[in-house]
Amino acid sequence: MGKFVYNLFFCAVILGLAAAGALTLYLNRPEPAKVEIESTPLVVDAAEVVKQDVPVSIDSQGSVSPRTQTTLIAEVSGRVVQVSDKFKAGGFFEAGETLLQIDDRDYRAELKRAEAAVASARSHLALEKGRAQVAYRDWLKFSNGVKRNSEADALAQRKPQLAEAQAKLDSAEADLQRARDNLERTTLKLPYAGMVQAKQVDIGQYVTVGTQLAKTFAIDVVEVRLPIPDDRLSYLNLPTLTGDQSALPSVTLSAQLGDQVVEWPAKLVRTEGVLDDRSRVLFAVAEVVDPYGILTPRDTPLRVGTFVQASISGKTMPDIVVLPRHILRTGNQVWVIDDKNRLINRQVKLLRTDGALAYIYQGLEEGERVSLSSAPHAVAGTQVELNNQVKTSSLLTGKSAKSDSRFRDTGA
Repeated sequence: MGKFVYNLFFCAVILGLAAAGALTLYLNRPEPAKVEIESTPLVVDAAEVVKQDVPVSIDSQGSVSPRTQTTLIAEVSGRVVQVSDKFKAGGFFEAGETLLQIDDRDYRAELKRAEAAVASARSHLALEKGRAQVAYRDWLKFSNGVKRNSEADALAQRKPQLAEAQAKLDSAEADLQRARDNLERTTLKLPYAGMVQAKQVDIGQYVTVGTQLAKTFAIDVVEVRLPIPDDRLSYLNLPTLTGDQSALPSVTLSAQLGDQVVEWPAKLVRTEGVLDDRSRVLFAVAEVVDPYGILTPRDTPLRVGTFVQASISGKTMPDIVVLPRHILRTGNQVWVIDDKNRLINRQVKLLRTDGALAYIYQGLEEGERVSLSSAPHAVAGTQVELNNQVKTSSLLTGKSAKSDSRFRDTGA
């Protein structure tokens, strides 16, 4: 028992000495060194807000198709005896030019018979007119005091025979006109200048009524159907049935041909009038005059079937602020710099983007400064230092020539 008490006392002494040593070290600790941390402002570029009126253009795309297209069908039977050198796929032809000739000998003979029938009918009609005059004089001489019905009087004056002769003449003249038409149909002509898209017969081939001969299209005007989503229709001055046709929206068509982009001017001439039930788009139709450069030489013809991009000029939107698209953060927020050069979080309303620029119609005031640096790790109140400052109007002016310094909608 005495040994246990001794050991307990010894442990208490050791613990006391350790506590005293720890207290002595704590009381005699050195003062911590104080380090002043300097706050370095965040260096950013800024843009002064300048509101401006921005012309809108809507992007679309489509394929070039002919406005006038014809499938040629044989209206008479016969053997093809002659074809034009231009009657081939890709061949140009003039209006009224003979493209194909069907053997017309039978139809010329039919025309002769029809002419003879008309001559015979005219002779018969003249004979009946003479007989009718004689009968009319006899009727006047012997009709006094004689009571007869109207049918008997008409028969006495040979009116039925005269009407029959006239009817035969009319029928013969109708047959003559049909014979002339059939003879004319042996020669294949078109009322427009155009191009042969595909030919399906050639010389020596026998064709019957209804045989497809070729497909052709006019080269005076081509069309492009351009789909426009219904939420962008308000940006365009679309043509109407009663609208001013002199103020049609202009369209720039472009296509990548080889290593260069070729453009063609066009006009938006009409819309198809109804929205597509599935895609909710309205098809507008743009026209290009003289696409192959027949009347006015072109460096590059706009061929039927070409897939083109289209930029449609639209309305001018007022009070638009143009900013680089990359500075937009989640929720369409941007950093605004206040008078004390501190960052302020600001939510804006976006009209459209074009991939490089964003077009804002609400949320920024004239003269405010917007940070052009994205500053992803900054927080509200961060002190900044301006490196370079420009006006937002210069951002739109500095767009590429392809954008033509206009708003372009990409559907973003």
